[in-house]
Amino acid sequence: MSDNPFFESWTTPFGIPPFDRIRPEHFPPAFDRGMAEQIAEIEGITGNPEAPGFANTIEAMERGGKLLGQVCRVFFNLNSSHTSDAIQAIALDYSPKLAQHNMRVSLDPALFARVSELYERRASLGLAPDQMRLLERYRLGFVRSGAALPPAERERMAAISERLATLHTLFGQNVLHDEKEWQLVLEEAELDGLPDFMRAAAAQAARERGLEGKYVITLSRSSVEPFLTFSERRDLRKTAYTAWLERGGHDGAHDNKPIIREIVALRAERARLLGYATYADYKFDDTMAKTPAAAAELLAKVWEPAKEKAAAERAELQAQAAAEGVNEGIAPWDWRHYAEKVRKAKYELDEAEVKPYFVLDNMVRAAFDTATRLFGVTFAERTDVPLYHPDVRVYEVREGERHVGLFIHDNFARAEKRSGAWMSSYRDYESFDGTVTPIIVNNNNFAKGEPTLLSFDEAETLFHEFGHGLHGLLSNARYPSQSGTSVRRDFVEFPSQVYEHWMAAPENLRKYAVHYKTGQPIPDELLGRLLAARTFNQGFGTVEYTAAALLDLEFHTHPDPGSLDVPAFEREVLAKIGMPAEIAVRHRPAHFQHLFAGDGYAAGYYAYLWAEVLDADGFEAFAEAGNMFDPALSARLKDIYQAGDTRDPMELYVAFRGREPRIEALLKHRGLTAKAA
Repeated sequence: MSDNPFFESWTTPFGIPPFDRIRPEHFPPAFDRGMAEQIAEIEGITGNPEAPGFANTIEAMERGGKLLGQVCRVFFNLNSSHTSDAIQAIALDYSPKLAQHNMRVSLDPALFARVSELYERRASLGLAPDQMRLLERYRLGFVRSGAALPPAERERMAAISERLATLHTLFGQNVLHDEKEWQLVLEEAELDGLPDFMRAAAAQAARERGLEGKYVITLSRSSVEPFLTFSERRDLRKTAYTAWLERGGHDGAHDNKPIIREIVALRAERARLLGYATYADYKFDDTMAKTPAAAAELLAKVWEPAKEKAAAERAELQAQAAAEGVNEGIAPWDWRHYAEKVRKAKYELDEAEVKPYFVLDNMVRAAFDTATRLFGVTFAERTDVPLYHPDVRVYEVREGERHVGLFIHDNFARAEKRSGAWMSSYRDYESFDGTVTPIIVNNNNFAKGEPTLLSFDEAETLFHEFGHGLHGLLSNARYPSQSGTSVRRDFVEFPSQVYEHWMAAPENLRKYAVHYKTGQPIPDELLGRLLAARTFNQGFGTVEYTAAALLDLEFHTHPDPGSLDVPAFEREVLAKIGMPAEIAVRHRPAHFQHLFAGDGYAAGYYAYLWAEVLDADGFEAFAEAGNMFDPALSARLKDIYQAGDTRDPMELYVAFRGREPRIEALLKHRGLTAKAA
């Protein structure tokens, strides 16, 4: 295809993908050429008659696969942010082909032999610390892919990876199908309890669907959660909640339950081939936690205190419901509704009073300005850069006169966009062959409004993803495999979660939490009530998250996962841990994309809590210094954002904090301290 943008040098500003020219039909030939080029590059490495050296083996691999990497990043980012039937069909076709290709590289015996020889001689190579770590991680990656196995078992590993790629793609597409297909169409008379911002967002969603004069609730979290919070119509809350809970789990063509069973069985088989008892043992062997038992121990430390706190919260909610004449027990679709009423009564605070102060554009500016004060980087919007959707904005990031990278912000929910919030990249930083600057993207799913108003939690989510974004933008790792967020799964959430603390800092809120109509800053009295309420309902929040993390561990330590009846297994696990009936697990298996739309967080969902130990303890250092922008601490924190995977995570943390992390700050942050003591 002569006009394929992937086969030419990009002359766009900063080398951003020419989104205005890229069409679905460009991807298949680009994938094919990219894979062929990389195989030729690998053959050049393995056919090199010179003895293996760091430059002609490790650096040659780092240098290779450029076209394929470029195509993959553009394709899979668009498949998540701005998909279509054509892109989804290509994803289903090429995911197994790409997995097969990747395993061909990872299992290449000649390539593994060169890396292994280098590894054996590593002490005599005179490598810099980042190079030594890169070599060690390369060898470990080959071993964990199965390169050291006998030929028949290597072949089976390749087949498993290929099949899993298809299943992961199907799983995500099934969830998107259910989210896209369902909508709750409301008339004016059915909006009881909904505040103005909620009505405006629902009207906007209806207009986007051609339902002028109606109101629509979607299965985007930013739509359904406010509806469950404010709607006085218990019947409609139940309808919305049930649809939200059942995503991906409906019998028929888009049912994820059989897909889950096959995924966990294949993962278990892969682990056994590599000599591990379970898939969880395999995954944990390359984490900070090291063992499933260590993660389970951390989760246990918060589970019982969280249940006790949730029981006290339930009693308050039940009393509120009884006062309104609801004498039956609190149901899951009631919890958010009555929690908001209790919060309002206890703290004289309600979401409708708070939300007008959290304007999206102001919170974006707060995130940017915080980064300026902490790390010395600035953000300037560019309007001369091609983008893939009119809602998307892009900013040039600079440090003084130096161009740091591009930051793409994609904040609004759309039918063709998967749910949730995430960070990704279109290009990663590297410097070993000349400096290549990063192009980083943050995706959120906020309900669009005029203006768009965020909840306190949504503002924290924006800061969270921006923390990931900074991890990519600030990287100075010279090799792309070590760049940005390419760190261990249970460390990658630390830079994002610690950044959330600056959103809630009173100094920031007084400046950026400004009423969208009056322009007045949030009153100190309201701010005080807002911050006092931060541990409110944390029993609920901790229970729903921790249950999901425990369910993840149970799936991936099961001795015979191929026999699983997924709904029955979920019920058994939740009964075993004593899950409160009024609270649902944060992600039910059939839409648990962290686990089953890919393997990044499989046997790894605990990582958010693990990282919270780090982030709560880490931010305490700024509190102890009496300055949330303390220059010395900021500089040491910046070291973590810059380092990527060039150093051991705990070594990085100790260099920042002066000691290993302690759990007390987490328990305090979640309001669980008393029980933990």
